Amino acid sequence: MKQRKQYHYATTERALEELKEKGFEKDFNADREMIVNEPDAFQITHIYRYEGMSNPDDESTVYGIEHISGEKGVFVAGNLSFDEDDAARVLLDLEIKGRKEELED
Repeated sequence: MKQRKQYHYATTERALEELKEKGFEKDFNADREMIVNEPDAFQITHIYRYEGMSNPDDESTVYGIEHISGEKGVFVAGNLSFDEDDAARVLLDLEIKGRKEELED
């Protein structure tokens, strides 16, 4: 497994711009069923976090993800502790699983 890079940015927009420069062009938010139906086909390679100044609801996470087909894209999730989105939960589970694997290595 590739080691993930994690960054903190002033805005979600800046994170999306940087990922696009790295070739992450597909918007997986528009294709969230693919993530839900094929969680093992994805790998998180970049994680960008935006933390609101005073309101936890302003927090967001931008994932740079790759499908086993080689397709690279992004998924933007709101505050994950409150997010009811199935795809966001799948990515959070993949993030946690990846951290456990990194600790075991």
